Amino acid sequence: MNNDCIMCPIFLVKYVPSSLAKAVNSPESVERPLLKGMWTIHPDGRLGNQMGQYATLYALAKQNGYQAYMLPEMKNYLAPLFKVSMPVLSNDKISATPWTQYDLHDWMSEEYNHIQRDHIKLKGFPCSWTFFHHIRDEILKEFTFHDSYKIQAISYLQDITKGKKNVTFVGVHVRRGDYVNVMPQHWRGVIGDKAYFEKAMDYFRKKYRNVVFVVTSNGMDWCRENLDNSRGDLFFIGDGNESSPGRDLSILVHCNHTIMSIGTFGFWASYLTGGEAIYLTNFTLQESNFLKIFKYDAAFLPEWHGIAADLSPLL
Repeated sequence: MNNDCIMCPIFLVKYVPSSLAKAVNSPESVERPLLKGMWTIHPDGRLGNQMGQYATLYALAKQNGYQAYMLPEMKNYLAPLFKVSMPVLSNDKISATPWTQYDLHDWMSEEYNHIQRDHIKLKGFPCSWTFFHHIRDEILKEFTFHDSYKIQAISYLQDITKGKKNVTFVGVHVRRGDYVNVMPQHWRGVIGDKAYFEKAMDYFRKKYRNVVFVVTSNGMDWCRENLDNSRGDLFFIGDGNESSPGRDLSILVHCNHTIMSIGTFGFWASYLTGGEAIYLTNFTLQESNFLKIFKYDAAFLPEWHGIAADLSPLL
């Protein structure tokens, strides 16, 4: 980075707490021979949620030596987009199996390395790298897009750059929708505002030449009104009605880097892209109950860059 990048946003330094690192890097985290039994997970939520559930099931079943199976509802959601390899349970097998429900919180714990039950149905909304980052290559393979999505994404990026070379693509996911009200009213938190996205985009503008920002959102009207496109380097995908989340995610993943706000969709865009990622951090007041179910260190990779949220609207 050259000297004129000194005005880039100041990022928060991250570390992984020792208790969390122990669970992630446990000496027990080795592949075991498969035992008899079946593990699955209750599919719930939208695309980002179900990707997190699939990856967590894949990793925990492998860690504990059991075969993972997805339920038909999850297959119907993920298989049209990705080359997922997990076998699917039939409805007859599902109804005939004596399942034990096992609730998960949203970060890896040491106890999850030692679950010895034959017929587990995991439940929760896990979407943390701490469950599966040690088998990252396998997870990336599972979430390989079908060729039709790849071709569409590459074609879109080529079209908006009109033949320019050496372009750096930055995918931007702006989560709005229900979070606009849920975060301040229920969780005493905020979502990414205009200033946050400007700081994040300025970071990439200063660091790279020929930067193009590809914006996806479920609040596209807000994006068009609030994100400064006076330079002509922003391109808005879709109508913001979430009618094609697979297409939007594929385009983001085929970019070089990512700016996310909050939510699992942005996490997966960043994780699958693999470049630099900027995320909103410290986005709730300290007394928020959200912090009982969410850990920043478990949600965002240590090498990603956090920009602290402006909490003044809550004060």
